[in-house]
Amino acid sequence: MKWGKRIGAAVVGMAAVLGVVTAPAQATTTAAPDISLANVKAHLSALQTIANQNGGNRASGRPGYPASVSYVAQKLRDAGYNVTLQTCTSCAGSNQNVIAEWPQGDASQVIMLGAHLDSVSAGPGINDNGSGSASILEVALTLARENPAMAKRVRFGWWADEESGLRGSKFYVNSLPQTERTKIKTYLNFDMIGSDNWGYFVYDDVASVKAVFDEYFRTIGIQTEGDTEGDGRSDHASFKSAGIPVGGLATGAGYTKSAAQQQKWGGTAGRAFDSCYHRACDTLSNIPDTPLEKNGDAIGYALWKLAVGTSTGPDFSLGLTPSSGTVQAGQSATVTVNTTTTSGAAQAVSLSASGLPAGATATFNPASVQSGGSSTLTIATSASTPNGTSTITVTGDGTSVDRTAQYTLTVGDVSVRTFTNGTDYALNDYATVNSPITSSATGTATSPVKVSITGTHTCSEDLRISLKAPDGSTYSVKPTGSLPCTDLGTRNYSVPVTNEAASGTWTLVVYDAYSQDTGTLDSWTITV
Repeated sequence: MKWGKRIGAAVVGMAAVLGVVTAPAQATTTAAPDISLANVKAHLSALQTIANQNGGNRASGRPGYPASVSYVAQKLRDAGYNVTLQTCTSCAGSNQNVIAEWPQGDASQVIMLGAHLDSVSAGPGINDNGSGSASILEVALTLARENPAMAKRVRFGWWADEESGLRGSKFYVNSLPQTERTKIKTYLNFDMIGSDNWGYFVYDDVASVKAVFDEYFRTIGIQTEGDTEGDGRSDHASFKSAGIPVGGLATGAGYTKSAAQQQKWGGTAGRAFDSCYHRACDTLSNIPDTPLEKNGDAIGYALWKLAVGTSTGPDFSLGLTPSSGTVQAGQSATVTVNTTTTSGAAQAVSLSASGLPAGATATFNPASVQSGGSSTLTIATSASTPNGTSTITVTGDGTSVDRTAQYTLTVGDVSVRTFTNGTDYALNDYATVNSPITSSATGTATSPVKVSITGTHTCSEDLRISLKAPDGSTYSVKPTGSLPCTDLGTRNYSVPVTNEAASGTWTLVVYDAYSQDTGTLDSWTITV
């Protein structure tokens, strides 16, 4: 692969990307290097061998997973990384996350790359997600070999137990103090980047992050699309729910390639992007070279763009005091915005805020400062501002660089932990009902959460009920049953959840799987 050499000038010359992925002022960078396809495939071969020797899979809680951890961790230690094996107590088998940090660059500005290391129990998981794990491993080893000057700190994560509900990444994010979370300026996720009927999908959660990947693909003549299939279903959701900007790549899973996508990328229309998704056939023979090669180089390009270089020009830091607050609807919170010149001359900094809850406004006095100065931020809520917790991002738009800081605002009575939706929903044959509840409770939901459901249905055994958490994770409440039929009435359930934030929208999903019997969901209540 030689794409990096062809686009090196673009790495140096591209204007700084706005906001969370801004390059340091007057940064000098080297061209993104080649990410060796042969080396990535060698890592995949090692993961296949591990699966072959351990029952055909590398699932969390099975012997193949710790063997995968050992392989990745040893490669990183040998390359000079600071490696931590974090035991995830909420993961199957209390398996471990692998965290590796390259010990150079500004430790207060972290670019993090991650991929889940586990497979499903049905197969070795060479695309899902050996492809992402092997690719970021080789990117990490390439960074160590090249050893460029670093503007930012780079950290990698290989996650346990993604397949059971993003458990490893949730555990990691929830274990970080808020001060450490704010150091992570961008998290990039790579889950399935070698699909056999591939597309080129770029996460579109943050436009400025997506632009970095899109620039690389434009340079090699490839059109991309936003990733909808993986939205909320992979480990980036754990970081996004904590207010950390995210991005990433995918080549498709079980969704079907359209005729328009076939025209754009080739392959076969009307067929899944990965015909072996979550199956025993997800082996080395399921991985074509083309998407693996191009996505590997795209990862290297983004890392070099976002983290490599040395700063020689003016810079400043941005901080908030306090970093969190609680008000009732209609009240205001006051925050001091502090700036400090960290290199070069002082520069003008314009201040703005995003992520405000509905009905709230933000004003700065003054609206701009010279770095080294301070401003007072007033966040005013209205009577209509809903209860809940919001992460507000304050951006300092400097002459040379941009810096951000985060403020956590809670509106309402956070002691309330029980919430109800009393809207009636018809339960019809072969139909699905989604009944949402917005929780304003703070902290982590207490597992198991308590769910109480009231309704009528002449054969409740027809109903399959699940609970969708605010980050999109889904938990089973009640499977379908067998005869004889019983009426629904009022039923109470305890639903184990894993490291879920209490605040946000919880959704009860009810599916009537059989014919003839119907009914009504009258109300449901959740205690988090």
